[in-house]
Amino acid sequence: MLPSRLPEPRLHLPGTGEPSLRWGIVGPGWIAGEFAGAVRTHTAQRITAVASRSRERASAFAATHGIEHALDSTEQLVSHPDVDVVYVATPQSEHLAVGLAAIAAGKHVLIEKPITVTAAEAKTLAQAARAAGVLVMEGMWSRYLPQASVIRQLIDDGVLGEIRTVLADHGQAITADPQHRLYRPELGGGALLDLGIYPVQFASMVLGPPTRVTAVGGMTKTGVDAYSTLVLTHEHEAQATLFSSILARTPMTAVIAGTEATLSIDGSFYVPTSFTLSAAEHGGASLTWSDPTDLRLFDGLSWEATALARFVAEGRTESPVHTLDENISILATIDEARAQLAAR
Repeated sequence: MLPSRLPEPRLHLPGTGEPSLRWGIVGPGWIAGEFAGAVRTHTAQRITAVASRSRERASAFAATHGIEHALDSTEQLVSHPDVDVVYVATPQSEHLAVGLAAIAAGKHVLIEKPITVTAAEAKTLAQAARAAGVLVMEGMWSRYLPQASVIRQLIDDGVLGEIRTVLADHGQAITADPQHRLYRPELGGGALLDLGIYPVQFASMVLGPPTRVTAVGGMTKTGVDAYSTLVLTHEHEAQATLFSSILARTPMTAVIAGTEATLSIDGSFYVPTSFTLSAAEHGGASLTWSDPTDLRLFDGLSWEATALARFVAEGRTESPVHTLDENISILATIDEARAQLAAR
């Protein structure tokens, strides 16, 4: 039987006692611009510095977003006295190096997904963070959205019963340009690391780590995975089927099917959106949930920034809803899938 009403999201609301930290951005690209706009508009956090190999690029970004310090190296930014947290928005091939530099400087770090390009690199990063006692967190913003909080509560309360199936997809039509970062293996390109990580982390949130990974798909001429279907076997007769592609746009929806109810998330499932909870019996009752906040699309990046500030205030060194060990596990799944695809 469905509940009479759905739970309220448990959110890290801005201006509720979290510190107003000073942030520095490394890598002033598109996602950094979206992050800066969301933070400036929807949080109590402050962006004080930005760094790029190009001083001109850093200066232009700083002027657009009202940032005081425009710097031309990672070293200058991580050592800057006006920076408490480093947001890493470089190509993923640089995530480990920049993350380690920030940790060595004693800064907290938010690293865009994927946190690194392999599980081994993620282990190195986690070890350094724990030794330094600073907070390091992957910028998997989907974990901090209102719908994620409600879904976790429904799972924890047993509303879905025994979960048997997770389905999720993320495909984008990316121009087949060998110079595009997603087509370049040396930059950590490919569908899985950039797009497929959303379905994989979703399955991980719901079912935990898989006991077996089976991947089928294809590679680009440049040597990165172009598309794939992953079938993940989990304990307790559960299975996840996940699709990713850089060749075509897909619905980008997600489903959690349990013995008591099915939860269907509207596309794009990884941004602020809505979902329907339906009773397991055919033609049974259903409830619809929609994000009650005014934040839409990339404004949702602000939730992770406020969450990080709250975690710092609580003395945490990692996110309780997306731990470093889970980051490592997710990348181990992707490592295995990429190896199977490359071997075909």
